Amino acid sequence: MSLTVQDLEKMQQQYPHHRMELVKGNIIVMSPSGYESDEVAAEVIRVLGNWVRPRKLGRVAASSAGFRLPNSNLRAPDASFVRAERLRRSPKSYAQLAPDLTVEVKSPSDDVEELREKIREFLALGTGVGILINPDDRIVEVYYPEKEALIVGDGDILTVPELLPGWEVPVSDLWAPEFD
Repeated sequence: MSLTVQDLEKMQQQYPHHRMELVKGNIIVMSPSGYESDEVAAEVIRVLGNWVRPRKLGRVAASSAGFRLPNSNLRAPDASFVRAERLRRSPKSYAQLAPDLTVEVKSPSDDVEELREKIREFLALGTGVGILINPDDRIVEVYYPEKEALIVGDGDILTVPELLPGWEVPVSDLWAPEFD
């Protein structure tokens, strides 16, 4: 039996503290991420938001923001960006589009290939850039439609000039800090 967004919404009402996605008619319950991966995701959201908001370029959202995609899936990347001209106002419910930028951060329970597949799904449905951040290996994979991934690591600068001209983040600044 293939489930719908309405089925997911009913289940979400029963279990309001669970994050869920609808993928190919199946509801996927998302487990909490690891502390380190969530700290990395929070840093990405912070640096994106600090660049985007003052320039009024668009909207940055965290992992609870759902996107109702053209293929009827309801997905929620760890971080996302949507250009202002595509989303003039924040919807009360799910955004009815693919974000311009989607970011996934690998947590201990994630399978890297599944995250890559999720990013490829977004790209196939209109997302311009997908980023996979892997704190375990300290690398960032940047995906574009119909291109090979660009892999950057410590010592490199992460940029997304197609969407965020001038935005630059040293990859090493994304990782959770260590305090003495």
